[in-house]
Amino acid sequence: MTDHERRGTKLGVGESRAGAIGLGVAAWAVAMLWIFPIAWTVFTSFKTEQDASSQTLHHGLSFHRYSDVSHSTVGTLALRTAFTNSLVVVLVSTVVVMLLALPAAYALAIRPVAKWRDVLFFFISVKFLPVVASIFPIYVYAEKWNLIGTRQILVILYIAINLPLAIWMMRSFFMEVPRELIEASEIDGTSLFNQLRSVIIPIAAPGIAATALLCVIFAWNEYFYAIQLNFAGASTMPQWVIGNVSTRGNFLAKLSAASIIACLPVVLAGWAAQKRMIRGLSMGAIK
Repeated sequence: MTDHERRGTKLGVGESRAGAIGLGVAAWAVAMLWIFPIAWTVFTSFKTEQDASSQTLHHGLSFHRYSDVSHSTVGTLALRTAFTNSLVVVLVSTVVVMLLALPAAYALAIRPVAKWRDVLFFFISVKFLPVVASIFPIYVYAEKWNLIGTRQILVILYIAINLPLAIWMMRSFFMEVPRELIEASEIDGTSLFNQLRSVIIPIAAPGIAATALLCVIFAWNEYFYAIQLNFAGASTMPQWVIGNVSTRGNFLAKLSAASIIACLPVVLAGWAAQKRMIRGLSMGAIK
């Protein structure tokens, strides 16, 4: 056994130990920079408002701030209401997106249309548009159709926002399905639905899971359309978080607790699907 193996480190061709150590230190530095705001928010959420505003710890730590934000006062948005609205909007929009994107992405992967690259670029270029530029016509038509302050308007918008991304991503995943399996199912006369159910989806499942999770995250975190169109009875979790900002007195600890509560659902969903998501995002990275 060599010295490198005894120390648990195997260097590649052309690598030096100093370079490997430098990369390791840089990786740890980047990780700490990324983790610091999250750790600071979590720590602040357990403080009193006085300690949070002065960045001290004279009164100890407690769960009181979580209790405060969980019990709404009269005239303010309740956590249960915001959570229910977000859950319904996110689940409905994601399910519809996946149902529409699956056959569309499969068709583009297996039978590309003329100038298919331009078509795919058009799909993804929708994400480049500034949302501020689109709010006026959307608001006008939403008001005309009596959709202001409803969940339906957010479901429609989130479908439109996430569908191009879902088609783009899943097409790449479907390209990884062996052509022999697809051609065999076509020779057997298998319908499109049966092809997707029995051949394509089982192989592309990690990529489909990664796409669905990204759609959930984008829809859950979306704030601009929600605040502009749903300032009434269909407010979502980002609006509830901002509702804990007070114009009188300190609010930093309560805002931190509300932010942690709002982040927990997507964090737990990402943790539960981490293996499939990592496999899905890495599909096609190495041929």
